[in-house]
Amino acid sequence: MSLKGTNGRGKGPGRGSTDLRRADASAGMQADAPEKVRNIALVGHSGAGKTLLLEALLAATGVISRMGSIEDGNTVSDAEPSEIHQQRSVVLSVAPLLYDGIKVNLLDTPGYGDFTGELRAGLRAADAALFVVSALDDIDAATTALWAECDQLGVPRAVVISRLDHPRANFEATLAACQRAFGDSVVPAYLPVRTGTEITGLLGLLSGTVADYTDGDPVPSERGASPDELSESEAARGALIEGIISESEDETLMDRYLGGEDIDVDILVADLETAVARGSFFPVLATSATTGLGVAELLDMLTRAFPSPAERELPAATDLAGAPVGLTCDPAGPLAGEVVRTTIDPFLGRVCLVRVFSGTLREDSAVHVGGRGLSERGHEDHDSDERLTHLYSPVGASLKPVNSCVAGDICAIAKLANAETGDTISAKERPLLVESWDMPEPLMPVAVEAASRSDEDALAKSLGKVAAGDPTLRVERNAETHQLILWCMGEAHGEVVLDRLRDQGVKLQTVPVVTPLRETFAAPAAGHGRHVKQSGGHGQYAICDIEVEPLDRGAGFEFIDKTVGGVVPGQYIPSVEKGVRSQMQKGVSAGFPVVDIRVTLVGGKAHSVDSSDAAFQAAGALALREAAAAGRIQLLEPVSAVTISTPDEYVGPVMSDLSSRRGRLTGTTSAGGERTEVTAEVPDGELLRYAVQLRSLTAGTGRFRRSYLRHEPVPGNVAPAAANA
Repeated sequence: MSLKGTNGRGKGPGRGSTDLRRADASAGMQADAPEKVRNIALVGHSGAGKTLLLEALLAATGVISRMGSIEDGNTVSDAEPSEIHQQRSVVLSVAPLLYDGIKVNLLDTPGYGDFTGELRAGLRAADAALFVVSALDDIDAATTALWAECDQLGVPRAVVISRLDHPRANFEATLAACQRAFGDSVVPAYLPVRTGTEITGLLGLLSGTVADYTDGDPVPSERGASPDELSESEAARGALIEGIISESEDETLMDRYLGGEDIDVDILVADLETAVARGSFFPVLATSATTGLGVAELLDMLTRAFPSPAERELPAATDLAGAPVGLTCDPAGPLAGEVVRTTIDPFLGRVCLVRVFSGTLREDSAVHVGGRGLSERGHEDHDSDERLTHLYSPVGASLKPVNSCVAGDICAIAKLANAETGDTISAKERPLLVESWDMPEPLMPVAVEAASRSDEDALAKSLGKVAAGDPTLRVERNAETHQLILWCMGEAHGEVVLDRLRDQGVKLQTVPVVTPLRETFAAPAAGHGRHVKQSGGHGQYAICDIEVEPLDRGAGFEFIDKTVGGVVPGQYIPSVEKGVRSQMQKGVSAGFPVVDIRVTLVGGKAHSVDSSDAAFQAAGALALREAAAAGRIQLLEPVSAVTISTPDEYVGPVMSDLSSRRGRLTGTTSAGGERTEVTAEVPDGELLRYAVQLRSLTAGTGRFRRSYLRHEPVPGNVAPAAANA
């Protein structure tokens, strides 16, 4: 079946069209109207075949002369060194093609959970999602969760069952798994036709014709289906027609169909395309990137059924004062684009991938670059005016010059000095801010340090560049432990960040993350501080006696003077307090700050000549150390309030795991959609790798957030290990 119904397939690029400009030509692809653009994100779990499917689509339309391979590291969309090394996508990549006069921007998104930020950026830039599911694997829980998320947003979707050339491929089982995971509106538009055990063609359920790929040509021949093929596909055809009619705006169609009328195929195809575009019906297609099976049918569906940018709602926008600005996908409207990805090129500098929502970007024009709302991740609010020198059409890592980019299209801009991922690009004379998309919180810490002091400046500069392009990375210099912490999405994300830093020539090493413990006095104690030195000339003389008492958690520090008779002159009493505070910051047992104590100065001695501010500071510090040596010190660990969102089926394992982490469960709440929120109080030291472990526990579907609650005493059986961490 062609989505063009009985009219047959159009002559697209690769079939005699002269519209296509090859990617190795000097000029890039350029659309002149939003209606001639389709922005489609390829999503699915890692290994489903997204990258190879993109290669097949590019090869079939002449964008590339032949397909690359993941093993050889020469695919269009996986060009980063980390992608080639890991043999999987880790960043968002865009590759356009032209088919039937339509420019299709294909956005290849990573399938691994650590790179959810790149996936969300791809969905932000796209107007529809193509779910790629391997015919060898079941539907993983993360893909099911993503489908539900797209459903809430009303994103148009279709499903491609890939890798059908594999000996273990099972189209029927995978289709059934898709319908269980995604719902009854997921219906096949084609069924595989087999010659022996090999799939050699596709039967169009509406047209009743077979696309024959026996010759291995990406442009199949067509023949009528045999009586046996029609008989075997009758039930699937009926399900497809009933599904289309149920979505039709023509309320008479169902009665006519049930009454035995043969509904015209062109009417069914038109209703199918409308239902797909509005996100209420989801066709299933079958493909093999290796043999080219189904690529022609997929190209028809991408250009005819998926909506243009003009048919989709735009994100909210405001001016710099916060007043709402209504945007439409109009090339003549106010300029509003968004940076969805930022990379650093050694020759071009900062390269920004931009989705233009409104207006038209033109080379050699002045623009406003604005970013707000990410200061907590190290991206301070910023505004600047810059001039565009060149625009490009991105084909993976390659950039082809264009002179403009209309509303709805995607382009790349080089040499912007201050732009970061998530920034808004607008007209200099009318600055705007586009509402930012939801980005996941990085919750796995990685502590790094420069290999030498001379590498520290290089590390700081490179971190700024890497963080500018990765809003899921948060850089923190911990005020208590003084460690440089990179907050990442998981181990794989952390490895990619470190690889990017090393690729820029930074010499660094990872070190264990130190949990910021604190110390306090578990019982009252007394300390005697004697700082007396006489080595000729002006000496040092200061003696003080203090009493230390523990206070309630969070009470802070109190200093009380109870001396009488001027044994410690009034001008030196603040010096004693200063010395005590200084020692509290250094710690008295394990080197962590001391908190929640009351120190009372009860006695001391001074010398009329040798006493000084410095001497009494030293005596105060010594007195606190001696009190600690004579008393009992308690380590305190930070405890966070943690909220975990998980599918209901994983609540038990999640709660059991929290208990093993010394967590105290505080409640469970239904979050709707067969999900539950579990709340608990958990020591921070037990959460260092929780982002990785929760993903493992919940098959990639669990999410959590945390916030500092308080410091609590470390249990005796844990304290030695905590102090040495």
